[in-house]
Amino acid sequence: MTTDNTVTVTLTDVPETMLWTLHNRASEAARPDGVLRDEMALSIYRSLDYDYARSFGKPNASHGVRSAVFDTEVRAFLDAHPRGVVVNLGEGLETQRFRVAGDEALWISVDLPEAMAMRERFITPDERHIHLPVSALDRAWFDAVPRDRPVYITAQGLLMYFKAEDVAALFRDMAARFPGAWFAFDHIPRWLSRKFGRGYRLTKHYTTPPGPWGINIDDLEPTLRDWVPDLAEVRRLPFRFPRGVMRWFVSVWAIAPYTWRHAYGLTRVRFGPRDA
Repeated sequence: MTTDNTVTVTLTDVPETMLWTLHNRASEAARPDGVLRDEMALSIYRSLDYDYARSFGKPNASHGVRSAVFDTEVRAFLDAHPRGVVVNLGEGLETQRFRVAGDEALWISVDLPEAMAMRERFITPDERHIHLPVSALDRAWFDAVPRDRPVYITAQGLLMYFKAEDVAALFRDMAARFPGAWFAFDHIPRWLSRKFGRGYRLTKHYTTPPGPWGINIDDLEPTLRDWVPDLAEVRRLPFRFPRGVMRWFVSVWAIAPYTWRHAYGLTRVRFGPRDA
């Protein structure tokens, strides 16, 4: 039941996954020992008429940790390039712009029309914060990115929902259009992609959309360099749980001789050559 202060949710398919990430991120931000502070996420979380626990179960630190890693990346970029451009693909209800200072930067948020409509119930675009209601695969967003400023592109929880050939084409086109730009993204291993198959039943009441693109960590760099031979950099980013059993489990999984290649990962690339 809604009240005057709540917003009804009608999202489905991939756009609905923004509520899963919001559930974990806001719950992490609410903890005194959380890995990030995010009052805007908490405000949105409390304003939606949605049963998060019923759909997604007990929250965990995963998406909060991911956001904290991306925040560190974008902060470093803006420290070096205060007037840079930050492009967030499939941004949904991510609230990074409120956590990372960047008063001179241009922020571009890209997401499907229904996802952007939900975002704009809470977050208003302006001349420095542009919202584009298009798929990340629609190259129309390229035209909104100035050609004379450094560019950092992110994709959180997005590429796994695309087919491999679409991911490859997007990489090639971004490399051609944005030489010298950085691109950070997360990726799931092949076993998890197979598990997602036609959708993974997270709880009795929620099944994820299919996740067709999976890649093992040891195959990632050779694959990316096959797609874009002149990459200036490919670097694995840290992903560590902050507490509990998962802290030790994920840490060991990420470095053990056999299991590391089958782990979830975060990666940053830099397209060449420009100023690389």
